[in-house]
Amino acid sequence: MPGIVGIIEKEACPEVGLRFRQMLHAMAREAFYRSGSYINEQLGLWVGWTCQEGSFDDPAPQWNEDKTICIFFSGEDFTDAAEINKLRTKGHQFEPENASYLVHLYEELGLCFLKALNGRFSGLIVDLRETKIVLFNDRFGLERIYYHQVNGSFYFASEAKALLRACPELRKMDLVGLAETFSCGCVLQNRTLFAGVSLVPGGSIWQFRPGQDPTRKQYFSPGDWERQEILNSSEYYERLKATWIRILPRYLRGKNQIAVSLTGGKDSRMIMAWSQSPPGSLPCFTFGGMFRESQDVLLARQIAKLCRQPHQIITLDGEFLKGFPRLAERTIYLTDGAMDVSGAAELYVNMLARQIAPIRLTGNYGQEILHRAIAFRPSPFSEELLDPEFARLTKSAERTYAHELAGNPLSFIALKQVPWHHRSRLSLELSQVTLRSPYLDNELIALAFQRPPQLAEDNKIQLRLIAEGNPAMASIGTDRGILYSSIPLLARANTLLKEFSFKTDYAYDYGMPHSLARIDSFLKHLHLERFILGRHKYYHYRIWYRDQLSGYVQEILLDPRTKKRPFLNGQRLEAMVSSHVQGNGNYTSEIHRFLTAELIHRQFID
Repeated sequence: MPGIVGIIEKEACPEVGLRFRQMLHAMAREAFYRSGSYINEQLGLWVGWTCQEGSFDDPAPQWNEDKTICIFFSGEDFTDAAEINKLRTKGHQFEPENASYLVHLYEELGLCFLKALNGRFSGLIVDLRETKIVLFNDRFGLERIYYHQVNGSFYFASEAKALLRACPELRKMDLVGLAETFSCGCVLQNRTLFAGVSLVPGGSIWQFRPGQDPTRKQYFSPGDWERQEILNSSEYYERLKATWIRILPRYLRGKNQIAVSLTGGKDSRMIMAWSQSPPGSLPCFTFGGMFRESQDVLLARQIAKLCRQPHQIITLDGEFLKGFPRLAERTIYLTDGAMDVSGAAELYVNMLARQIAPIRLTGNYGQEILHRAIAFRPSPFSEELLDPEFARLTKSAERTYAHELAGNPLSFIALKQVPWHHRSRLSLELSQVTLRSPYLDNELIALAFQRPPQLAEDNKIQLRLIAEGNPAMASIGTDRGILYSSIPLLARANTLLKEFSFKTDYAYDYGMPHSLARIDSFLKHLHLERFILGRHKYYHYRIWYRDQLSGYVQEILLDPRTKKRPFLNGQRLEAMVSSHVQGNGNYTSEIHRFLTAELIHRQFID
C-alpha cells in the first residue's frame, strides 16, 4: 500500500541510512508505484514515500514558494474546491487536482489546517522556519501510522513490515493482538500483531524538535460530533439530501479515470442516482462468481444501463483458484497480516479493477454510517484447537470488545469499527486502486450523529433519496428485495424470498453445520453448490477448502512447523484439517485463522 516511512533521530546513528533504505524498499513494490526520499540530518530526519502514479498525493513532497516548509502527504483530501481556491486570492500557486495546496493551507492556518481536511490521510510536515517536524493522520486513524520508539530513535511507517525489516528485534508476535483476530477478526485498540509496534491514534498531531522528546496531542475528539442536537425526521432528511448533493461531486473529481464498484444494494445506487455524469463517462463494474450471475450483477447491470454507463463483470474464476497460494501469501504480506487469507479473492478482483480505472468509487460504509450497522462481533472459537493460555486470551478479547462498544454506537462504528475492522480489507484494496467512499465524508458523518432514533431501521429514507435523484430507479428493488413504493403483500413476499436465498447462500457455505457438511460431502458428485451458491456471494471457501484448495490447506497446516506453534494444539489441528477436507465438518473460519497466522509467521517472524 502507498504511504510514508521514516526515522527521526535525537542523536546521529551510524546505521540509520541503511535502516531507512531497508524500510523504504519494503514498501516500494508495484510497478505503478512512485517513490522518493528526503534527508535532513540537522533535524535528524530520514523520510520516504510511495504513491500511485497520477494519484492525489503524487508528486511528493509539496513545498511552499520559498522552500521553508514541505508536506509529505499520503491519501486524499476532499475539502470543497471553493475553500481551496481562496488560497489563490492570497497569492499562493498550486496545481488544482493534487495535494500541492496543503502546504499553503498550513502556512495560512498553522496546525489548525488539519481540522479543515476531509478524507483518509497521514503525513509529515517539515517546518524549517520553526525547526520542527509534525507527524499527523486523519481523525479516524484510517490511514495507519505504525511506530516504534527506542533509545532516542523514532521509526514510523504506513506498513508494519517496514519496521520489521529495519528492526529485527520486532519480529515477535503479540499474542494479545493475535487472540483478538481469532475472536473478533481484527486487532482492537491501538495494538498490532507485532510486539513493540503500535499505532498512532486517529486525529493525532505529534511534534518533534531536535534533541527533544515528541509532544503528542489530538486535534479531534468524538465529543465534537456527539454533542450536536438531534434533528426531527423531516429536517434530518432535508439536510441529508442537501449534504449528499453537495459532497458527492468531491468524490467524482480528479484527473484519473474513476469507476464505480456497483452492487445490488442501496449505497452504491445512491451514488449513481446523483452522480450527474455524462453518458459513457463513468464505467461501472461488479464482482461476480463462477456459478451464476448474482443479484449484485443482475441489478447493477440494470442500474448502469439506466444511467447510460458501461458495465463490466469481474469474475472470480478458475484462474483465481490456480493462483490462490500466491494470492493468499501476498494478501498477508500486503496487509501486514491484518486481512486474513480470504482476502485473496478481494486482491484478485481489485487487481482486475485497476485495469478499468485506477480510482474505485464505492458505496462501502453506507449501511454502517447511515444505519449504525455493527459489522463485527466476537465469535466463538473451538477452544480445543488452541493452547489453554491462548484460549484465555481470546476470551479476554471478548471483554475488551464489550468495553470498547460501550458509549455512542456511531462513535464506535466511525472511530473504532472502521479503522480496526474495515481497515484490513481497505489496506488490501489500496494496494491496487485508490478507493473512495462518500460515506466517510466528515460532513455526512457529522450529520449522521444528528439522525433521529426512529429512523434507525428505516430503509425508506435512502430509497426516497435515490428516487428523487433518479425516479426510474424507484422501480428496481435491491438485492434484499426492498422497494421504495410497492404493493405491500407482494413486496413482503419478494423480500422474504430474497432473504431466504441470502441466508441459504450463507448456510450452505460458512454457516453449514458439521452434520449437514457430512451429507453434502456424500452427495458432492451431484455438485449441489452449482444450484445453491452464488446468488449473493461470489466466493465460497468452504467448498474450495474441501475440494480445489485442500492440497494447499494440508500442505501449510499439517507442516511440522505449523503444528509446533505455541498458541495452538497441533494434534487437534490435524484432526480439524482432516475433518474438513474429508467433508466430515465445516471449519472454514478456523482454517482462515490458522492459515493466516502461519503465513504471518513465515513472512514476518521466521
